Amino acid sequence: MAASTEAPEPWYLALLGFAEHFRTSSPPKIRLCVHCLQAVFQFKPPPRVEARTHLQLGSVLYRHTKNSELAQSHLEKAISQFEDVKFEAASILSEFYCQQNLVDSAKPVLRKAIQISQQTPYWHCRLLFQLAQLHALEKDLVSACDLLGVGAEYARVMGSEYTRALFLLSKGMLLLMERKLSEVHPLLTLCGTIVENWQGNPIQKESLRVFFLVLQVTHYLDAGQVKSVKPCLKQLQQCIQTISTLHDDEILPTNPAALFHWLPKEHMCVLVYLVTVMHSMQAGYLEKAQKYTDKALMQLEKLKMLDSSPILSTFQVILLEHIIMCRLVTGHKATALQEISQVCQLCQQSPRLFTNHAAQLHTLLGLYCISVNCMDNAEAQFTAALQMTTHQELWTFIVTNLASVYIREGNRHQELYSLLERINPDHNFPVSSHCLRAAAFYIRGLLSFFQGRYNEAKRFLRETLKMSNAEDLNRLTACSLVLLGHIFFVLGNHRESNNMVVPAMQLASKIPDMSVQLWSSALLKDLNKACGNTMDAHEAAQMHQNFSQQLLQDHIAACSLPEHNLISWTDGLPPVQFQPQNGPTTSLGSLL
Repeated sequence: MAASTEAPEPWYLALLGFAEHFRTSSPPKIRLCVHCLQAVFQFKPPPRVEARTHLQLGSVLYRHTKNSELAQSHLEKAISQFEDVKFEAASILSEFYCQQNLVDSAKPVLRKAIQISQQTPYWHCRLLFQLAQLHALEKDLVSACDLLGVGAEYARVMGSEYTRALFLLSKGMLLLMERKLSEVHPLLTLCGTIVENWQGNPIQKESLRVFFLVLQVTHYLDAGQVKSVKPCLKQLQQCIQTISTLHDDEILPTNPAALFHWLPKEHMCVLVYLVTVMHSMQAGYLEKAQKYTDKALMQLEKLKMLDSSPILSTFQVILLEHIIMCRLVTGHKATALQEISQVCQLCQQSPRLFTNHAAQLHTLLGLYCISVNCMDNAEAQFTAALQMTTHQELWTFIVTNLASVYIREGNRHQELYSLLERINPDHNFPVSSHCLRAAAFYIRGLLSFFQGRYNEAKRFLRETLKMSNAEDLNRLTACSLVLLGHIFFVLGNHRESNNMVVPAMQLASKIPDMSVQLWSSALLKDLNKACGNTMDAHEAAQMHQNFSQQLLQDHIAACSLPEHNLISWTDGLPPVQFQPQNGPTTSLGSLL
């Protein structure tokens, strides 16, 4: 049969059909698919068909086999003069190089493709996003932001305000990560205007609004502004409800520069659950945090059956990190420990996840160690975490908790003062977080209390109360009230002590915060005894006994788990297996 330039040859269509049939079989028959594609070369096909076949072979070998050399060879041959092939080949080849840890080989491939793709809007935008992401993964956020800026301007010129907004929101996300707040504010204002004014596909418009609102909510939460964030969070939750009622079968955009979407609808739902959990955790609504975590984890399990996207594992780890902190507060240490072990297992499966979350993992273990009174291990965990993070908010959170360990140990004065100097809430506080600054005042108040400097302690604690009341930081409010109650009790001012401890108890049971309930009930017992209120003293003693028993049983259960051995791990990858122990190895005295 004579070769036709218009229509593909029947032999080519037949081989392509067979190849696709084998690739999409269940399970896929990759060897037969590769045979069909290789057979195309036997027919001496025209150069365009040859280039496309190299692309298809390279793509199948890269995604479905371990034959990386052959995949690379075919992808390199596919970078031809044919527009419909070369940009896709460049994109997949650079992805391949990154997987092989050859990032420096990936960059020039993408740069060259970006230079020559300006007449092909879809590929030009897609390659800019890809190179920006590559720089972001390398923590070169300046280069990533520059590329996203170029993309935003290109999309504006091409008449796609939707894709311009995607580039600008992505840039805003990186600027937030860099804490460049003076640049973030005008950018988010511009994005808000673009998103509101854009009249287009309803799903695309709502997904831009979700992206925009997620950035606003995380910005507030980073700043520890739990009350101020509420209107934004409410808008975000309404927005995701709107998206879930819209159908995906809308007409594709006519502008090729607009053929992008930020996240699949199902991923956005999980993300909104996640920021809701973050808010509930910070505000001290721990039962609400638990409810949304359960919903999100259930959704994630369903999604992971069909979707291997790495972002789902990241969502899962962040959710677990938050719920672990909730469990430690609500007196469920054994469950928290098993969830820490789950995070370890997820990190073992992905080196990138471990790199990004190792500091958080050691921080969580440090918090667990405090809850079971293993102060030496807590110190070792926090010290390990500090060496692994450059994130200012996390660093400040760790230092604050390490300072609390030194205060409890009572004999680490030099180290303690050195730490407190670095988180001085009155002078050059390292971060803009309202919540962390309030916590730093609390730590100062705690130290002054232990040193018997009660007036100074009251000043610090009133500052904490003022800040925590302003932003509804319930846990810090409860802790400050009960400590002030303790100070007034020591000073013999029983009425003022009662005015502090009663609301502290009510707030602690609403959160619920087990250790503050234990502390408040002990103080109420002593207070009522001192005032001669025998019945009330007896009731408070009974409450204290109940909390003590619950905490003690949980303590024994946690320390008996094989995962308890994790408290000794401070270096390298998390251990794979845990040896069961005969029983608890920690002091229970501090709980009673």
